[in-house]
Formats: sequence, structure tokens, C-alpha cells
Amino acid sequence: MIEKFNPPTVHETAGYHHVTISAAGRLAHLAGQCPLDLAGSVVGEPGDRSPATFEAQTAQVITNCLAVLAAAGATPADVVRSVIYVVSPDSGVLAAVWRQLGESALAPAFTTASTLLGVAALGYRHQLIEIDLTAALPG
Repeated sequence: MIEKFNPPTVHETAGYHHVTISAAGRLAHLAGQCPLDLAGSVVGEPGDRSPATFEAQTAQVITNCLAVLAAAGATPADVVRSVIYVVSPDSGVLAAVWRQLGESALAPAFTTASTLLGVAALGYRHQLIEIDLTAALPG
């Protein structure tokens, strides 16, 4: 049995679900969380790749990750796998994003299996970061 849903605390999707829960092992497979606000707009200055834009987009992704984890009945400590995608070839930018994540309420999610990738592009125009999480649901 697989349960799929979109919590009202995050933006609407283009056909996918923010949360998929499988009965086998009670894992929550969360859609990659993007820096979209509730209106579905990418946060940060369009086209600006300044540290402030990376920081703003990372903050929005953290907010969205916490919302979908809570909607699934999980916490950051329940995350068993994370993949962080950052549009930059610069290891300094990747390190700054990783640092911001490690200092956030989402930090426990990154103490398990985690991958940080610099990529060429992501799905939304001007999107610079995305995080993919899998969580083991308690009980």
C-alpha cells in the first residue's frame, strides 16, 4: 500500500506528491523540495547568484522540508537519506549551503546518509537549490 498526498502547508505541485508513504518498512519518500513559497514562486532575486540569494533559497527549502516532514509525521531525526542539489561548480558555495543546513532546525536530517551535489540546472527557472529526503516513520 502506498499513500500519497500534498500537505496544505506547501505549494501545489505539477502532478507529483510532496509525500509518499509506503507501508513496507514505513518509509516516507519526500519529493525534492524547491525554494518555492506558498504561491509557487521561486524566492530570491531572479537570475542573481549572490550569497544572499543562495541563503534565501536555502532558508525556503529548509522551511518546505520541515513542513513536509511534519505532514508525514516525521522529524529531521527520522530522515534516513538526503540528497542536496546546488546549482554551482564552486565548492565554496556548496560549503556555505551545507553550513547553513547544518545550523538549521533541519540539521539532524544530514547526520545520516547524505549527498551534496553541484549541478548545472534544476527544474524551475532561477532555482539554485533542491533537497530530496527519505524518512523512516516512527511506530
